[in-house]
Amino acid sequence: MLIGEYEHSLDAKGRLIMPAKLRENIGEKFVLTKGLDGCLFAFSATEWDNFEEKLKSLPLSNKNSREFTRFFLSGATECEIDKQGRFLIPNNLRVAADLIKDTIIIGVGTRIEIWDKEKWMTYSSDNISVEDIAENMTMLGI
Repeated sequence: MLIGEYEHSLDAKGRLIMPAKLRENIGEKFVLTKGLDGCLFAFSATEWDNFEEKLKSLPLSNKNSREFTRFFLSGATECEIDKQGRFLIPNNLRVAADLIKDTIIIGVGTRIEIWDKEKWMTYSSDNISVEDIAENMTMLGI
C-alpha cells in the first residue's frame, strides 16, 4: 500500500527522488499523469491497467466521459526510476502541477500524488478538516 508524506526537491533537469518506501510498491516503471486538485498522479503498472480499463468502459457518447478520459490520458507518460532513485517529470506535467522546486509526495493507497509544497500546505490547511472527515465517514460506509 502506498502511504506516507515525503518532502523532496526537483533537480535542475526536472528529476525527483522517489521515496524508497514508495518505490517498493510503485515499481521501477510507473505511469505519471495530471491529477485532480492541482497535483500529479502516479500509478503502478497494475493500478494503471485497472484505471485504464475503467476509462475504456466509459461511454464515448457522453461528453463528460470523453473529457475525463482526455484529461487523464493526454498527459500520461511512463516513467522509470534510475539507479539513484530519481525519475524525470516531463515539462508539460511540471507546468500542469506548478512544480518548480520543493515538492510533497504522498501515498494515498492505490496511487501517489505529487504536489508543489506550497500548494499542498495551502490545500491541506484549507480543505482537510478532521471534523468534516469524521462526519463524512458514515456516508462513505467507514
